[in-house]
Amino acid sequence: MTNTEIRSLLEKQRAFYRSGVTIPVKFRIEQLKKLYAAVQKYRDEINDALQSDLGKSHYEGFMCESGLVLTEISYMIRHTGKFAKRKTVSTPLPQFHSHSFRQPVPYGNVLIMSPWNYPFLLTMDPLADAIAAGNTAIVKPSAYSPATSRMVEKIIGECFAPEYVAVVTGGRAENTALLDQKFDFVFFTGSQAVGREVLRHTAEHLTPAVLELGGKSPCIVEKSANIPLAAKRIVFGKYLNCGQTCVAPDYILCESSVKDAFVKAVREEIRKQYGENPLENGDYGKIINAKHFERLGGLIDPDKVVVGGECDPSACRIAPTVMDNVTFDDAVMGEEIFGPIMPILTYDNSDGLVEELKTRDKPLALYLFSNNKKHIRRVTEELSYGGGCINDVVIHLATSEMGFGGVGESGMGAYHGRAGFDAFSHYKSIVDKKTWIDLPMRYQPYRSRLYEALLHIFLR
Repeated sequence: MTNTEIRSLLEKQRAFYRSGVTIPVKFRIEQLKKLYAAVQKYRDEINDALQSDLGKSHYEGFMCESGLVLTEISYMIRHTGKFAKRKTVSTPLPQFHSHSFRQPVPYGNVLIMSPWNYPFLLTMDPLADAIAAGNTAIVKPSAYSPATSRMVEKIIGECFAPEYVAVVTGGRAENTALLDQKFDFVFFTGSQAVGREVLRHTAEHLTPAVLELGGKSPCIVEKSANIPLAAKRIVFGKYLNCGQTCVAPDYILCESSVKDAFVKAVREEIRKQYGENPLENGDYGKIINAKHFERLGGLIDPDKVVVGGECDPSACRIAPTVMDNVTFDDAVMGEEIFGPIMPILTYDNSDGLVEELKTRDKPLALYLFSNNKKHIRRVTEELSYGGGCINDVVIHLATSEMGFGGVGESGMGAYHGRAGFDAFSHYKSIVDKKTWIDLPMRYQPYRSRLYEALLHIFLR
């Protein structure tokens, strides 16, 4: 779309929102049901598109994308009525007699910008939340996942009129044109570098935004952990979607005394889960494009590879790779990996490790494999990170009952379930003051000692 076409589309959405059509809860639920039915209808085509873009098997496509979208939509269908109700709160005595409440209202016209790594999930999940909250939406999927973007466009076009929900495809030019417009709210998922640009644009219009970014998410493996189970779960989470997962364990911090046992267990789990030759495994995905394939190749130090390292440039595939004896000075530790490379670093003192992590950027996720309750408590209470798991990885994002989001460098704001409804809503604070009584103490002249005494009783 051109700048003029985008501006015209947004104007139509503004007019549609001003008409009040999106406000009734009944309307919102009807639209969510349409979306749910369409995702079910096109489930196989969605999974075909994911396979085309990222090499995902149909099993993984449903487990990690379309199935989770159905879960989020159905959650919103069940709960939107409750979430949209005003919430009565206590009224302080000086405001006697009044009724105080918080009223959730839509932001209005929102922009949702989604990434390529989970192109269906990370488009449709926030869209379901935006619809439940009563907004109109313009959706901008990634140009790097064209087959899935076409499916998103097909589903949204079939379900909704463009003045309500519309899709804008394209690349950087369209991104810039969209961000130059004044939306009421912007929801962005992607890299930290692009997130900074989004925030610069939204600042120009004082537009609120949620940024779902990333970072280097550490995974701590203590000597008290169940090492075989830790290896099994870490291999699953690290190499899921070929490592192109924002909450994948980016690197391992393994206690020195169990490092050899852990590496051995990881090697065995890679063989069990992906076979003797993972590049021949039809259920193992691929890197999104040649640019990212080349970037990942530059992060692999052949001298430190202990598992994997094989590559197929023609198919943009890299086998599950493990690098041992890595330090923070290695190239692989200089950026978020976002690929199937597992660097293993070691430590000897848990307390020293916590202090070290406090000095580093706040990650989107942190994982701890341990049976040491004291250390579990210290990691969960003292370290700042978006979210995570104890004795597992990745699964914390697969629930509508908990908000998902980053902190600091890894993002701002959260969504999923109630948190998603809240993210796309503004809560008005309203006092309904009754007219049959009017306390005189707030009015001038301020001369009454009785009123002053009452004021000191009320305001303490």
